[in-house]
Amino acid sequence: MASENANSEGAELGRYLRARRTQTSPEHVGLTIGAGIRRTPGLRREELATLAGISIDYYVRLERGKETRPSPSVLDALARALHMDDQEHQHLRELAARAARYTPEPPPAPSRTVRPHLKLLLESLRPNPAYVISRSMDMLAWNPGGLALYAGLDDWPAKQRNLARYLFLHPAARQLFPDWNRQITACVAHLRAVAGTAPDAPDLTNLVGELLLKSPDFAGLWERYEVTGRKPAQKTFQHPQVGTVTLTAQSLHVEGTPGQRIGVYTAEPGTPDHDALLLLDMTVPATPARAPIHRPS
Repeated sequence: MASENANSEGAELGRYLRARRTQTSPEHVGLTIGAGIRRTPGLRREELATLAGISIDYYVRLERGKETRPSPSVLDALARALHMDDQEHQHLRELAARAARYTPEPPPAPSRTVRPHLKLLLESLRPNPAYVISRSMDMLAWNPGGLALYAGLDDWPAKQRNLARYLFLHPAARQLFPDWNRQITACVAHLRAVAGTAPDAPDLTNLVGELLLKSPDFAGLWERYEVTGRKPAQKTFQHPQVGTVTLTAQSLHVEGTPGQRIGVYTAEPGTPDHDALLLLDMTVPATPARAPIHRPS
């Protein structure tokens, strides 16, 4: 079992290196390409090995998952050769660290429980849309605007409400986001980064397996293995209830939880965007998923 897990982790490291190599053009790293047909997309293995100062045999073993203990200097050399940014470089280190360890069994899915005071916090943020999501983008709790902002998401049962699933599989998502392509790219990059450090976790593998099966757009982006692509601070929604609204997005990690985050959207008071949030908050009926606020009579 331990050996099989180690090979799996080494294969994940190899897949990441191959994805970055095939998407790095020779011109980008300063190589001059002669005339003739070039069948290899991106860099050849021998070109990357030369740029990184390692043997071609050693690099091939890395990419095939047979070498699972590259030194920090080798990782740094590969990152420099591939012109990785800080986030991509850190992801490479994390994959290598996992490849060097033995994991006895897949970790359990994290708890979906949301602390009561976080639900009260969501209520206090009204009319700003807010919600709590898991590391795999399951929506765990919300205030009225937090659910209504994603038009049509309330069509699904509470346990199926996942923002990645919504982006790729809900028919309303493409109309809601004018920059849908940018949104899905950032979404997949986030899932790739999380899955790289917990590739066998059931909450991630189940979601990724479903999206690979049901969405060609997801499958194509997943194959690219990009781990950068943060969402912009401002996001525009073409909402069927309140029209076009541009909001500032903020994501906050919740301390002491298994990767839970609070997402909040705000608009400057007195602006049409803020008026739209007030309207959205008032037109949404209360749902059992919201945490009730008990006030003394």
